[in-house]
Amino acid sequence: MNHSTHVYRTLAAVAAAVVLSALPSPGQSQLRPVAEFRLPDIDSAAPSDASRPTVTARPPALLIPTGPRSAARSLVQKAIEDSDRHYQYGKFSIQEGKPDQARAEFDTALNILLDLPAGLPDRPLAERRFEELIRHIHKYDLDSLGAAAAQDEPVYTQSPLQQILDLTFPVDPRLKDRVAEQISATQSQLPMTMNDAVLSYINYFTNARGSRTLLAGLRRSGRYRGMILRVFAEEGVPRELIHLAQAESGFVPMAVSRKAATGMWQFIRSRGNEYGLKSSNLHDDRLDPEKATRAAARHLRDLYNKIGDWHLAMAAYNCGPGCVERAVQRTGYADYWELRSRNAIPKETRNYVPAILAMAIVCNNLEAYGLEMPALEPALAYDTIEVEAETSLALIADAADAPVSEVREMNPALIRGIAPESAQVRIPAGKADDVLAALDAVPETNRRAWRLHRVSTADTLPLIAKRYSTTADSILKVNTRLSREFFDAPRDGELILIPAREAPVRAAVSKKKSTRSKSRVASSTTGKAPVKKVASKAPAKSSAKTAVASKSTRGAVKKVASASTKRRAVAR
Repeated sequence: MNHSTHVYRTLAAVAAAVVLSALPSPGQSQLRPVAEFRLPDIDSAAPSDASRPTVTARPPALLIPTGPRSAARSLVQKAIEDSDRHYQYGKFSIQEGKPDQARAEFDTALNILLDLPAGLPDRPLAERRFEELIRHIHKYDLDSLGAAAAQDEPVYTQSPLQQILDLTFPVDPRLKDRVAEQISATQSQLPMTMNDAVLSYINYFTNARGSRTLLAGLRRSGRYRGMILRVFAEEGVPRELIHLAQAESGFVPMAVSRKAATGMWQFIRSRGNEYGLKSSNLHDDRLDPEKATRAAARHLRDLYNKIGDWHLAMAAYNCGPGCVERAVQRTGYADYWELRSRNAIPKETRNYVPAILAMAIVCNNLEAYGLEMPALEPALAYDTIEVEAETSLALIADAADAPVSEVREMNPALIRGIAPESAQVRIPAGKADDVLAALDAVPETNRRAWRLHRVSTADTLPLIAKRYSTTADSILKVNTRLSREFFDAPRDGELILIPAREAPVRAAVSKKKSTRSKSRVASSTTGKAPVKKVASKAPAKSSAKTAVASKSTRGAVKKVASASTKRRAVAR
């Protein structure tokens, strides 16, 4: 085995650890360690994509590790390395179409970390790596332990509003004094009110059923909380209105209501268009968390500037500004609670504001109501690239060495699994250079259908062709520097082009009244330009680059180190 092959096999064996220990190699080189991974503070102001410059420079074609030899590794570091090796074996087994073997390798990877003795000084590193592996393995399970399945229909979830706003809950008189004290002790940008309507929802959100709804949304809010609060501060909107998203969608970007309001902030199509949320047969900006949050903040601010009252602005967000204006004109009262008492607004809107105020009060005082603060889901960390040709998310996932479900989850607005021309696509943090270099090797007009395959030593040309429903001759034709003899002893980590065919488009499916609504299917078109890097949402902790380069117009790919050497700081 030559030096280069050893380096590549070593890189392929090491997954995204919190601390990347240097590995011994026969030369003088080693990988630079990754700094300790820290999740961003949920209340911190995360930078927006728009604030970052466009970068078009390409990375070098090959990763060349440099630096001195590492110091002796601890028992925990060795266990992490061994666990990561089995995780990589599991990923290779997935590529080979062996799900049972993949599960066995994944189980071994987890058990190695679980079996470490308690009391080791750096055991928290192993525990953190264990949690990361659980998230990554779960994403492969979402792909049915195979990343080739295409998604041609978006899957929506039911808006939680449908479960609570049509109901009436009893009032616990014992809550009055406690709530009054909590409101007086809390500094809030949103006016807080205590009355029977608010108390009834406090009673609901603190009982067994309601608290599950509340805490589930609060847990998911960790993904977007920092971004939402930053946008609200920039647009001059009270931070407590974050609970509007909790009521509207439970912080689920794919939520949809009976009235076809869609996304985390539940925009109908016409209102979304007013605030720049565009849509096509390939994308729907209402499902983009940051774009929709910006639109919601501006809409709420505009409603407040027009009406002059935050409670009325919240009501208008729910039933429309025209509905509130007509109610004010009929009654002569520009006061939400007066309109509510006179039944001048719809029933859902009569419960909408009390429910959101109750959420804000309970979330600020969880312990007082016997509730435990849930562990918030980690904030999303990602890089952003711009594709100027239509590109499948499956191809981008191949280039990033990530599960397709992970890339889809980061791009809910791309409803058909295809990024349209000039779309900005989010990818796992630290993978922008890898993805750009790999996509450059794929012919421009084939990025909707073609795939990239990372070869393992157990691969054979017929198995690879069968996996992607293509032929061995077709694979050899587009990888001009490879011969059949290469597959007699394939090298781990080698990226090859796969001339796969795009999945056929199915007939349109109409929406049904159920918890999962379906949309029409897009027809296919082709793109025509390379990709360019746009932004990094979270700073990468290391620069282990997987680079590929085109050797001909057919997109032959040079040998590369496994991109899995870089930690993916992206939550489930």
